[in-house]
Amino acid sequence: MMRGVLDLAGVLACVAWLVAGGCAPQPRAPRPGGETPRNILFIYADDQRADTIGAWGNEHIVTPHLDALAGRGFSFRRGYCLGGPHGAVCVPSRAMLLTGKAWFELDLGDFGGRTSLPEHLAAQGYRTFMTGKWHNGHGALRRCFPSAQAVMRAGMSDHYQVPLVDIVDGEFENERTGVGHSSEIFADEAVDFLERLSGDAPFFCYVALTAPHDPRDAPAAYRERFADQRPPLPPNFLPQHPFDNSQLLTRDEQLAPWPRTASVIRDQLAEYYALIEHMDAQVGRILAALEASGRGADTLVVYAADHGLALGSHGLLGKQNVYEHSMRAPIIVTGPGVPQGSSPALVYLHDLYPTLLRACGALPEDDCDGRDLAPLWDGEDTGVRDSLMTSQHHMRAVTDGRWKLIRYGDIDRTQLFDLDVDPHELHDLAADPLRAGELQRLAKLLQAWQVELGDPQPWTSAQTRSPEIDLSGHEREPDSWQPAWIREKYFGR
Repeated sequence: MMRGVLDLAGVLACVAWLVAGGCAPQPRAPRPGGETPRNILFIYADDQRADTIGAWGNEHIVTPHLDALAGRGFSFRRGYCLGGPHGAVCVPSRAMLLTGKAWFELDLGDFGGRTSLPEHLAAQGYRTFMTGKWHNGHGALRRCFPSAQAVMRAGMSDHYQVPLVDIVDGEFENERTGVGHSSEIFADEAVDFLERLSGDAPFFCYVALTAPHDPRDAPAAYRERFADQRPPLPPNFLPQHPFDNSQLLTRDEQLAPWPRTASVIRDQLAEYYALIEHMDAQVGRILAALEASGRGADTLVVYAADHGLALGSHGLLGKQNVYEHSMRAPIIVTGPGVPQGSSPALVYLHDLYPTLLRACGALPEDDCDGRDLAPLWDGEDTGVRDSLMTSQHHMRAVTDGRWKLIRYGDIDRTQLFDLDVDPHELHDLAADPLRAGELQRLAKLLQAWQVELGDPQPWTSAQTRSPEIDLSGHEREPDSWQPAWIREKYFGR
C-alpha cells in the first residue's frame, strides 16, 4: 500500500485546496504608513529544543530571562524549521529566515540574488548590525551586514576557541580567535552596539548565538549546578533508533556510543541545559542594555532558534530527522503592538521574514513562502496555515496539527502518529487498518506541499535500502572541536 506516486489528479486537487486557503490566508494589506519605525532586536539560538524554556513548562531548567520574554510577549508554541537537504540544518534554516523562501528553490549560500531581511530594512533607513554565527556564503554576509563585529563564519567551534572576523564597510577585517565563551563574546558585542546607539535612525540588531550547539562546554559553574540533579530522560528515550533513517552516522550522532544509556544521555542533557542557562544569562545582559539605551519601548524583540535537537529522543542525538523534537524550535515576539499570549498555530521560522517586514512598513515579495504572523497576536485569524511540511535528506513529514505522517522514500517506509494522544511519537499507526483513511489523506497532503514548494523528492526512491541496522559497539572518532574533557569523557581519548 502507498508504494507508488499517488494519482496526479488527487495531488493537484489538494494543491488547489492549499492555494485556495486550505493552508494559506489571503495576503494582508501593508500596515498604515506614518508610524514611527520600530527597532528590531533578533536573538537566534542554535540547536535549542522547544521544550527547554521554564515558562513553557520545563521545571528542570532555569531560564528567567526567556521566561520574562514569554511572560510579556507572544509565544508561538508550534514553530517549525522546514528542514534542509543535508545534516547542517542551520544553513537552510538561516537562509530561509533571512529571505522568506523555502530551501528547495533557494541558493543557500548566496541567496540567489534575493533581497534579505536586513537589506530590505536598510533600504527603509534602518541601521543594521550583526554578531555571532554566519553559516551561509561570505558574499551574502557582506551584503546583508556591511557592519558587523565578532562574526563566526563557520558552522561550529569550541565555544572557547571561536574564529572571529569583523566587517567594516563591507570588508572583512581583524581575523582572530575569541577570548572567553562564545555566548559572552556575542553578548558583549550586542551590548556594545546598543550602548553606542545615537541619532533617531531605527536599528536591526541580529545576534546569532552558537549555544546550545555542542561542544556542550558551558562555564564550569553552570555545569556544576547539575552535578547532583541531572535532568530526567525524555519520554521517548530509546537506546537506538529502530531503523536506518540514512542519517544515523552523522557527526551529531557520534557524540555518544550505541546503544545509548540512560546515564550518558542524562549527562549530555545536563551539559546541554547548562549551556542554555548560561546563554539565558547573556540574553538577560542584552535585554538590560536595550532598556538602558532608552529604546526598549519602541523595539520588537524576537527570540528564536534555528531548529531543535534529539538528545536521546528516539535513540538519536542530532537534528537530522523529522521528529517533533528536532524540527520544532522556540519563537517568542515581544514589543510595541504585541500582546502577551500564545498560539498553537502551525508556523515556520521563515514566517518571521514577512512578519518583521510588515511590522516595519515594508512589503515582502509576491513569491515569499512565509506568512505574516501578526494576525495571530491581533486576534484576526485562527491560524496562518492548516498544515505544514518538514524535510531532512530523504525524509519528508506533514502534519495538520493532530495527525502526522513521516515518509522515508529510500527505505519505502511510512510512519503515522496521532500527536493529540501521542505527542512524543512513540506509537506508529501506519499499519492500523482503521487509520488507512488518515494515511491516504496525509499522503496526498504531503505531495501537495511538495508541489507547492517545488520539492522533487519522490514518494519512493529509485533504489531503496534495507532499514535494518544495529550500531552497537560502532567505532567513533571525536571531531576537532571537542575540548579535552569531552573527548576523555565520551570518547575515552
